[in-house]
Amino acid sequence: MPDLTITRAPRRLLRSLVFLLPLLFFVLFYFYPLGAILRLGLLPEGRPDLSALAQLFASSYFLRVLWFTLWQAVVSTALTLALAFPGAYVLARFRFPGKALVRALATLPFVLPTVVVAAAFVALIGPNGVINDWLRAVLGLARPPIQLTQTVWIILLAHVFYNYSVALRLLTAYWQNLPPSLTQAAQMLGASPARAFVEVTLPLLRPAIMAAAVLVFIFCFTSFGVVVILGGPRFATLEVEIYRQAVNLFNLPVAAALSLWQILFTFILMGFYTRTQARISRPVRPGARRAVERPARSGRERLLVGGVVAAIVVLIGAPLLALTGRSLRGAGGLTLAYYRALFTNRESSLFFVPPAEAILNSVAIALAAMALAVTLGLISAQLVTRWERTPRSAAGGRAALSRLLDPLLMLPLATSAVTLGLGYLISFGRPPLVLRDSIALLPIVHAVVAVPFVLRTVLPGFRAIPPSLREVAAMLGANEWRVWREVDWPLIRRPLLVGALFAFTMSMGEFGATVFLVRPETPTLPVAIYRFLGQPGALNYGQALAMSVLLMAVCAVAFVAIEHFRVGGEGEF
Repeated sequence: MPDLTITRAPRRLLRSLVFLLPLLFFVLFYFYPLGAILRLGLLPEGRPDLSALAQLFASSYFLRVLWFTLWQAVVSTALTLALAFPGAYVLARFRFPGKALVRALATLPFVLPTVVVAAAFVALIGPNGVINDWLRAVLGLARPPIQLTQTVWIILLAHVFYNYSVALRLLTAYWQNLPPSLTQAAQMLGASPARAFVEVTLPLLRPAIMAAAVLVFIFCFTSFGVVVILGGPRFATLEVEIYRQAVNLFNLPVAAALSLWQILFTFILMGFYTRTQARISRPVRPGARRAVERPARSGRERLLVGGVVAAIVVLIGAPLLALTGRSLRGAGGLTLAYYRALFTNRESSLFFVPPAEAILNSVAIALAAMALAVTLGLISAQLVTRWERTPRSAAGGRAALSRLLDPLLMLPLATSAVTLGLGYLISFGRPPLVLRDSIALLPIVHAVVAVPFVLRTVLPGFRAIPPSLREVAAMLGANEWRVWREVDWPLIRRPLLVGALFAFTMSMGEFGATVFLVRPETPTLPVAIYRFLGQPGALNYGQALAMSVLLMAVCAVAFVAIEHFRVGGEGEF
């Protein structure tokens, strides 16, 4: 009789090696680049030197950059919350025709790349945008009356557009679980509606307001694409300054030092967000959504619902419609010339290839990044779930490893893409890994950013599988592979598909890290849009808008698919 411990040993070894893949991947492609930034920022000449690190507070220029970063993030957050609050109230408390469509439209900006948002606002309120063209025609003006390009106001508007869906989603999800009976009880005791809101509803909403404010602040604090495209050379956040120091000035020690400060700030903010998110997960007496929703009865309520719906449609729809319309309009009227020009490579082109090849490059990179992120996320989710369910008597260090692995794989959410791009630029340009000129770095860095989304989408699916199902299948003679195929796979394939679509969409629109690593002969779609928007000429501008529309269409289709395949709101995104 063969020794079962010997025959099972290779299988256990292989399983252990497979489960080590996510950890090894993150050590090599996340911690190693960050370590390179740390080394260059603190040891620029091989010995401790904090002069570059101190420049952020010693230089008046860098202090202005830090002040602008904080100021625009605070103002953008305040404006976003102020506009999202009425929408959250209407979506949480009222039932009206087309509500699902309005909710979907309000969520769409969350999946749009920053370059598309920037291009949309250029098409709407730029010098040759829809609004300025209309005002010139009506008022007979020679110059555009609205001059918002390269001003702080267009940056704030774009940030509100981009983050509105984040605040709306968090506030609505929490508000619709607050029973209206609490407010009704306060009004029965003599409180006016305004006093009941201030003294009852607002305190209950405070955790959701804080979570939404922190998350929006993080997105605005680390804003790169919107500021670098719409702000021009006049404005710079820390992200933009890191890019300028590394790419334009090639001052890598200063760029690394600024990245260290950026990492510190974002880690503190993400820690604060995690604490507020934990409070959101335990709402007060959650009630069924249908129980708290009601149709608008009075004229004031109908006016409120109609006004909020109109505001959402205008805020979200106007830039996207302007982008689409401008991409189809030439000097002689409606035309597809800008789309046809994508397939030609003019002598004065910015690239060595036709712009359409940027689309193919982005699709190929996104597919590779999706496959990598799904594989690593699936292995990680299964490993975390298994260690969580190991009996305490036999767990040993597995429970601690499970508690460590889960937040470990979430760290990229607290690291900006620009910082990752700089880390790759520094660490993979010299032995032992000389990969800086390889296109393979792009799907790898995109996968690093996407793995947390895949993990948070798939992990609830694994946790929802009753262990008894696996035990019964094993008792009936099924081996581990068949148990996974017959029990696990049918229950996690839809969440896995949602995670795959998230990874594909994020890779298609990724800009912050890509702009550091992309090669001129293999441009991606967001980088091509950025470069064409920065060049003079109607044809360059039109091609940038055409590519933005195509990228927007891909993201919109992926978003619709995500909402379709999501079961009961599984996942945390």
